[in-house]
Amino acid sequence: MNSVYDDVRSAFHGIWQKRWLALGVAWAVSIAGWVVVAMVPNTYESHARIFVQLDDLLAAQVGIGEAQRRSDIDRVRNTLTSSANLEKVIRETALGEGVTTKRAMEGAVGALAKSVKITADQDNLFEISAKSSSMRFSDLQNARLAQTVVLKLIDIFRDEKNITNRDQLKQTLDFLDQQLAQRGAELQAADQRRIAFEAKNPEAAVGGLSLVQRMEQSRSALRSLDGDIAAAQSAMASLTAQMAAMPATISGGPNGGGARGTLSQLQTELAQMRARGMTENHPDVIATRNQIASLRQQVRAEDAAGGDRLGAPNPAYASLQSVRAERLANLQALQARRATIESDLARIAAEQVANPAMATEAQSISRDYDVLKQQYDKLLADREALRLRQTAENGPNPVKFQIIDPPSTPRRPIAPNRPLLLFVVLLAGVGAGVGIAYAVGELRSTFDTTGDLENALGLPVLGAISQTLGEAAIEDRARKLRHFYAATAALGGLFALLVAVEIIQRGMVA
Repeated sequence: MNSVYDDVRSAFHGIWQKRWLALGVAWAVSIAGWVVVAMVPNTYESHARIFVQLDDLLAAQVGIGEAQRRSDIDRVRNTLTSSANLEKVIRETALGEGVTTKRAMEGAVGALAKSVKITADQDNLFEISAKSSSMRFSDLQNARLAQTVVLKLIDIFRDEKNITNRDQLKQTLDFLDQQLAQRGAELQAADQRRIAFEAKNPEAAVGGLSLVQRMEQSRSALRSLDGDIAAAQSAMASLTAQMAAMPATISGGPNGGGARGTLSQLQTELAQMRARGMTENHPDVIATRNQIASLRQQVRAEDAAGGDRLGAPNPAYASLQSVRAERLANLQALQARRATIESDLARIAAEQVANPAMATEAQSISRDYDVLKQQYDKLLADREALRLRQTAENGPNPVKFQIIDPPSTPRRPIAPNRPLLLFVVLLAGVGAGVGIAYAVGELRSTFDTTGDLENALGLPVLGAISQTLGEAAIEDRARKLRHFYAATAALGGLFALLVAVEIIQRGMVA
């Protein structure tokens, strides 16, 4: 422990002996470092936040959805820092002063690209920031330049957003107009060929349809008619079965009576239940059917006993007869129509067999016309949709653009932290002075303590003689010590002065 203490005392003694050297090195390093720090320009940064709201019903109806609007905004944000836009900013601000060559412009664009930053805080909220630290300008000019750059970027953002797809839409519309004119001429020529062919061969096409189209249309109509005829025949069979199970007359005079009259009444009620949509499993339907079955047995018993077979007409039976007659007429009409279509099919087939060249020509003319007509209709629909979209783009801007935080002149530099750098330089100077003084002290051939002498010689030291100074020497030492303290205080005072100057300069910018 005593050895460590002696080493520390020896080190401090050596440094103190070389204190003027240490102070000189500290002054030299500090002055040089402070000059370097003073040459580092202050960096000022300006921020702005903008809000973009995508909400427009008309745009969505014409195919300009929110997703496409968001894609356009992202595209503008990504291209906002392109070389062309940054060059525009440079030319419209003080950054363009002195930039006369292409190489100088490329260097200015590269430097500006590093200082500009665009971030999306949320889906619709964007932040634009720009830094300025040019040595050509003062602190106040750099602060205002950062603000100006952000303002120009906001203007470019607004302009780019407003003309997102207008040029592209105009080019597309011009192309569609050219294609429509070309297809219209071809369609008109094909229509003239079709009309001339039909005038020459009226039996080959009717209503603009070729033989093949007419055959396909007839076959489709036949398939539809077969289904309708099958349904009509099924309905007729059901009505016939119901009429077979129902008596044509009822006994007991016009109002009916006995088992036969009750049977007729129940059959009428059963028909009404089915007409209301009741299924065969409905309890009322089941009970009525059971009563009808029982009454039929009674009627057969009365007939076997020679009961009155004459009576009034059964209203339910007459109603079924009327329905059956109507459905029979419908069935006959369907069958007649089917026969007509079959006759047309046979005639068309005969025409194809009799004159295959004419049928082939008719099919070719009709096919060419149909293809051109479909292409023309599609192009026309696309052009009208694009026109409507262009109208929506050129109309009131559906994208609401709002500046939330306008760019203001920055009041404090973001870099460098000059007071901290000045302090670090001061510490580095003091450290360098102390280090050099210690190194020089270690190189000298004297011993500061008796312990150092014992360690060096390996012999015991019996004692040490203290230095005795006269009054003049003591006064001289005190004067030199005061000078040393004054020089040290001057170094600290210079540091404090530099910090004060930095604070005052910042206050002048604010």
